[in-house]
Amino acid sequence: MKKIFLLSISAILGISAIAQNPDEALRTAWFTQQGTARVMAIGGVMGSLGGDISANHINPAGIGLYKNKEFVLSPGFLFNNNKFNYRGTDSTAKNNGFGYGTSGFVLAGTNKGQSKWTSSAFAISVNQIANYNNRVQFRGFNNYSSFTEQYLEELTRDRADTNAALSNYIFGSSLAFRTFLVDTLAAPNGSVIGYQSLVPISTGTYQIYDARTSGGYHEIALGFAGNMADKLYVGGSLTIPIVKYSRELFYSEKDATTNPANEFSFFEYRETFTSNAIGIGAKLGAIYKPAEYIRLGFAFHTPQFMAYVDKIRSSIVANTENYAGLRKATSDALNSGNAGERKYNVTTPWRMIASASYVFRETKDIRRQRAFISADVEYVNYRAARFQPASENLNNSVLRDYYSNLNSTVKDIYRGNINIKLGGELKFKTFMVRAGGAYYGSPYADAAIKASRTVLSGGLGYRNKGMFIDLTYSHVMNKDAVFAYRLADKANTFANQTGSAGTVMVTLGFKL
Repeated sequence: MKKIFLLSISAILGISAIAQNPDEALRTAWFTQQGTARVMAIGGVMGSLGGDISANHINPAGIGLYKNKEFVLSPGFLFNNNKFNYRGTDSTAKNNGFGYGTSGFVLAGTNKGQSKWTSSAFAISVNQIANYNNRVQFRGFNNYSSFTEQYLEELTRDRADTNAALSNYIFGSSLAFRTFLVDTLAAPNGSVIGYQSLVPISTGTYQIYDARTSGGYHEIALGFAGNMADKLYVGGSLTIPIVKYSRELFYSEKDATTNPANEFSFFEYRETFTSNAIGIGAKLGAIYKPAEYIRLGFAFHTPQFMAYVDKIRSSIVANTENYAGLRKATSDALNSGNAGERKYNVTTPWRMIASASYVFRETKDIRRQRAFISADVEYVNYRAARFQPASENLNNSVLRDYYSNLNSTVKDIYRGNINIKLGGELKFKTFMVRAGGAYYGSPYADAAIKASRTVLSGGLGYRNKGMFIDLTYSHVMNKDAVFAYRLADKANTFANQTGSAGTVMVTLGFKL
């Protein structure tokens, strides 16, 4: 490696070593509604219905419809069947895993005395907002860009000298530099003018991306609601989001030619990544009955303020043939055997829900209700997600600038959009039949990225003598984009994702 004398911005190297991706903003923002089997069967609708513990996570005013105590448990199972098209090549990946819906307690009772509030209720529940058990795997031929170009951009942007390139980017660029996957670039007179990639982009490479993810986005909710004369219901919940996410990533590029002397054969990048967070937020809502058969609902979900701790380990194996041969470098060798750690905060997007329901034969005695139809319209401002330095780094101006640039990228590539949910139920004394659907619009500002989620669901329910059991199947048809890497200096290439995810949910409950 030739020596290069350029200024290295050492203050930013700790950030660049574990660079963040704007895609992380969607992990806790773009998801289909999860809940009890009843709620999932009707397409996730719960903005104006109430009377289900899932209301604690959607519109807490719905808890106010309770008059008795209740215990609910909702185990489930998830089936993922993903399809990808990457630069004209199709591939599939499957992954299954356990999950759960809303589970918890509701404590409710009528109020005595002269209070204008007829009854009140308190609920404590937990819900798996998103399930991260999945596998994303695609491959294809690419003669437009390379994974290694992100290292060139990083080293060039920071004007890194060779000492910095060797040691300061220990989870990415330094590994590429030490394996000669990236090396210095010399002018005709022999002076060093920058960096180059040994990957022959013009003749192309065969690329493989394979990520296995696990974990979930969980939410604990402590909710309270009041009922005024069975006409107006007002409620709120304090929410505690908890995220556990892990990813095992394998990525490779292999020379598409048979030329043994073009100084590149292949490279493989491996990464182990974990992300854990805890936070706080709130959900507020109201339900109003302008007429006996009609319910109108409105809910507002404040941003969730979440503190993250990420850990990463990575390695690169590269074969540059006659240039430097087979080399390997690991972050453990450069970081005393320790994983890299990053602490930061995220503010998730806010959302609003407007809802309306029509309940056939609506009476105070729910046993006489025969059916309902309900719809929710939800707006989510995905571009409002924000990253901030952890509290101990608030005075670090370089970190503040870094996150400011990241937030600008989030605002540029995402947008606000509307989700629509519709569902209904028919009741035959002790048995119920339910069906629903939902459409989740694209969070991406770029119209070229075709992304959406369409939900079709149905289920059965049984209620008798204070016990109930519900069974549901929910089928989600996905359209999304997966970026193997992101570049700043040219258009990004991505895999188009289709396929489906199915969830079987069972809810068992008892009136106490």
